[in-house]
Amino acid sequence: MANGKTVSESNLLQTLLNLWPFMWPAGRPDLKMRVVWASVFLLISKFVLLLVPYFFKWSTDALNGRMDLAGSVPPLLAGAIALVIAYNITRLIQLGLNQLRDALFASVGQHAVRQLAYRTFVHMHELSLRFHLERKTGGLSRIIERGTKGIETIVRFTILNSVPTVIEFLLTAAIFWWGYGFSYLAVTAFTVWAYIWFTIRASDWRIAIRRSMNDSDTDANTKAIDSLLNFETVKYFGNEEMEAKRFDKSMERYEKAATDVWTSLGWLNFGQGVIFGIGTTIMLVLSALAVQRGEQTVGDFVFVNSMLLQLSAPLNFIGFVYREIRQGLTDIEQMFDLLEVQAEVKDAPDAVDLRIGQGAIAFRDVHFSYDPARPILKGISFEVPAGKTVAVVGPSGAGKSTLSRLLYRFYDIQSGAITVDGQDIRKVTQKSLRSVIGMVPQDTVLFNDTVAYNIRYGRTSASDGEVFAAAEVAQIAHFIEMLPEGFETKVGERGLKLSGGEKQRVAIARTILKAPPILILDEATSALDTTTEREIQTALDVVSKNRTTLVIAHRLSTVIGADEIIVLKSGEIAERGTHAALLERNGLYASMWNRQREATQAEEHLKQVRESDDLGVITRLAPAS
Repeated sequence: MANGKTVSESNLLQTLLNLWPFMWPAGRPDLKMRVVWASVFLLISKFVLLLVPYFFKWSTDALNGRMDLAGSVPPLLAGAIALVIAYNITRLIQLGLNQLRDALFASVGQHAVRQLAYRTFVHMHELSLRFHLERKTGGLSRIIERGTKGIETIVRFTILNSVPTVIEFLLTAAIFWWGYGFSYLAVTAFTVWAYIWFTIRASDWRIAIRRSMNDSDTDANTKAIDSLLNFETVKYFGNEEMEAKRFDKSMERYEKAATDVWTSLGWLNFGQGVIFGIGTTIMLVLSALAVQRGEQTVGDFVFVNSMLLQLSAPLNFIGFVYREIRQGLTDIEQMFDLLEVQAEVKDAPDAVDLRIGQGAIAFRDVHFSYDPARPILKGISFEVPAGKTVAVVGPSGAGKSTLSRLLYRFYDIQSGAITVDGQDIRKVTQKSLRSVIGMVPQDTVLFNDTVAYNIRYGRTSASDGEVFAAAEVAQIAHFIEMLPEGFETKVGERGLKLSGGEKQRVAIARTILKAPPILILDEATSALDTTTEREIQTALDVVSKNRTTLVIAHRLSTVIGADEIIVLKSGEIAERGTHAALLERNGLYASMWNRQREATQAEEHLKQVRESDDLGVITRLAPAS
């Protein structure tokens, strides 16, 4: 967290104050009333609980023929049987009050979990692309999962258990002092102090073990999800055994840490039992001696034991609550780290919505680097006039795809300016900027949902008719209708049930539905075969018509018709012009064009040879007429 300080090292009270909005949710008077009533029933249950030992004492004395020493008993409860019945009825009332308390507070605790999970989810989407490229999805999901559970633990235990337990101890101590003298109070107070001191020290020791277990758990989960997401790659190289060993190695660390956690818990529970056992022994010896002297009845002896047994439950719960709160703080430590990560790209305080007109784009002396030691763009300047198509080509690593990320404002430039219709994109809101830009990327990733859902993602309010129309323009409607469930067909994880060309058409349909005035085609066909590329390119030509279009291309055959082609090399503009003009110049672009044309011709020749060979085989195998 900030200044290198973790939650577990910070002031616990301050942490609980920070969590108070989750316990006392603003704008929810119904939940606040539930907190109030839960607290009321909790306090009543504590007073009812103190009656239980008294009924036990009176019953014992009544059965022992010492009712005269049992104290002032109501006439209806003068008989031993009546006292026994009252004793059990009181226990049931106390149990019922506790259950009513828990039922009232259930929605409060779950609302707190939901609110924190929602806040974390929103915050994750507010963070910059750099953060998500550097984090692992599996570990991130595990952190959020444990963090939300930790919040539920802390919210529930602090409100429902900690304060009432203190109240119960104070009432018990007062009863011992008033009824039996200072010595009983002193023994009780010392026992409770020693119990709590030992619990805190032992729990603090266990925190480091718990953190080690969490780290191992996160690492194992990360490796498992990474391996499953790359299922095909694992199969391609036959590395199932290697992946299993990597996962098992992480689980081995988890096994050792988890064993240590349970072992340390055993020592903690044993130590708590010894401390309370010594205190109980001293108290019962004092009471037994008083009974022998005739100063107390057997009922008093039973009463002292009952009070101590009742006190042991909340005391043991104090240990449990403290452990759970500390462990909960450990679990939410990384979640708080996430919530404190500042977004790299933020809207300016005075940011306004983009006023889109013609949709003209301009890069003016743009300098950018992901790492200060390695500049990517070195003073790039060019324009994409409204309604025109400008293509950017160049060798790998020249900075082509960086342009689209900067235009989307996934990163901020170090110097220069990027404008849309003359407005610096750093001075407008990110939401308004991205709402006017459509993207068809090279690697289209689809949601694990239906085809219709993925197309409608471009505009969630679109009707079924509009979704179908977008699919028709993208030349995929016929294919979708041929599927067993049509538009309701599931596409699988990351769209793996569809081919590359089919996924690209879905991406095009999604962009058509968005109907943006500005379009970015980021190597949208480079991963496709030549035939599919030509089909997709036809659909792209339709989409980009009359739109301001920035094409980032690897295959030069897709940009022949661009109004201007910009050739990037090492982050600088090496050449610019139309396709014909650049070929006449016989420079870098012409060299790239010739190499790609030769490769295409060789590919087509090889295809013709294979088709010819196949035809010859068929002819030889054909029966004579």
